[in-house]
Amino acid sequence: QIMKQVPVRFDSKTLHIPAHSAEKLSSLKDMEWSNFLKRVCSLLESSEKSTGAARSKLNLLSYLCTVAVHRDMANRLISSQLFPILMQQLRAASTWDIRAKVARVVGLLALHTSDLAENVPVAEAVTLLTDLIRENFRNSKLKQCFLPALGELLYLMAREEEKAEQPRAGWAVPCAAYTVLVRCLREG
Repeated sequence: QIMKQVPVRFDSKTLHIPAHSAEKLSSLKDMEWSNFLKRVCSLLESSEKSTGAARSKLNLLSYLCTVAVHRDMANRLISSQLFPILMQQLRAASTWDIRAKVARVVGLLALHTSDLAENVPVAEAVTLLTDLIRENFRNSKLKQCFLPALGELLYLMAREEEKAEQPRAGWAVPCAAYTVLVRCLREG
């Protein structure tokens, strides 16, 4: 019962930021990158609750999905102020569509990141995803949105700890994450 991910598409005309390719984003100067990132973060943090605002966030998240598959971009985005904002959106987004798309961005970032800074709050992300899965355990559609992101984060943490050859202080994985993961696997 694996849910196939639909291809990600975004509408560049309604994006509210320049729809640069990942290669173009990689070549931005520090100031341009900072401005771009600030704009993305402010669009995601917008508290407007209208249908148009939700569609705009979904469009922006779809764009982030397309650039997160590039290693350089994944490294830069996961280590930036965007990652905590994605966690905040997971916690408090107005619709489940947005939460599912945020989880997909997080999963893609974790999958394509090759170098993770120690200050990235991945343990918080694991805890949050675990809680969301536990709260929505009977909703298999939501579970299938959150599980891949949780798995990718756990794998990224394990890979980084293996590289460092010692456990990182802030990356303790809660027992609940393993319990939820095993329970999900056991139940199909």
